[in-house]
Amino acid sequence: MKDTNLLEFPQTGDTMPVVDVRNTKGKKVKTVDLAESIFNVPVKPSLLHEVVTMQLANRRAATAAVKHRSDVKGSRRKLFRQKGTGRARRGDIKSPLLRGGGVVFGPDGRNYAFRAPKKVRKLALKMALSTKLGASELMVLDELELKQIKTKDFVGILKSLKLTNTLIVADTKNQNLELSSRNVPNVKVLRAEGLNVYDILKYETLVLLEPAIKYIERRLAA
Repeated sequence: MKDTNLLEFPQTGDTMPVVDVRNTKGKKVKTVDLAESIFNVPVKPSLLHEVVTMQLANRRAATAAVKHRSDVKGSRRKLFRQKGTGRARRGDIKSPLLRGGGVVFGPDGRNYAFRAPKKVRKLALKMALSTKLGASELMVLDELELKQIKTKDFVGILKSLKLTNTLIVADTKNQNLELSSRNVPNVKVLRAEGLNVYDILKYETLVLLEPAIKYIERRLAA
């Protein structure tokens, strides 16, 4: 029986997926082989959903929290004796009635973060890459070098490649590229070390610089 939880994806057997490598003008310069164990795996939406939910939950700020009497730092010694002073009975310095003391009935706070197993996160990343390749939404560029920090030049390259909603993955830090793209809507430049499922699925087209492919394959093969 066919598993309905798996997205339709072409199986290539032992043949490695091959994609065209283009330059910044959109012309094909060569082809590159992609690792089948990374870019051509069966896709399970429920697993992708779990990892995306984890990423979004980890981005949420925790709710407000206060320090209760037991959380406040201070001595537990009674400030003065119980009787004979003419003053009200007083406990230690952490009393809620004193400035700097604990809070009574305040919120404890909630942290929404959780962590999926490492194997699950790695498999989900492979599935996300396979989804883009299977949907023909993955493009490989030989390089994307800018001589200076200039948004106009970067936008010109996007128009040549007919890209609008795009995630660009570079192998190393590229200051000219990162700064030239930061004000362009619906475009994000990410280093390969920060590649994640949410960003891959969020953007319509995934653009990999050719040197970044080897980094991704080493990261996911381990």
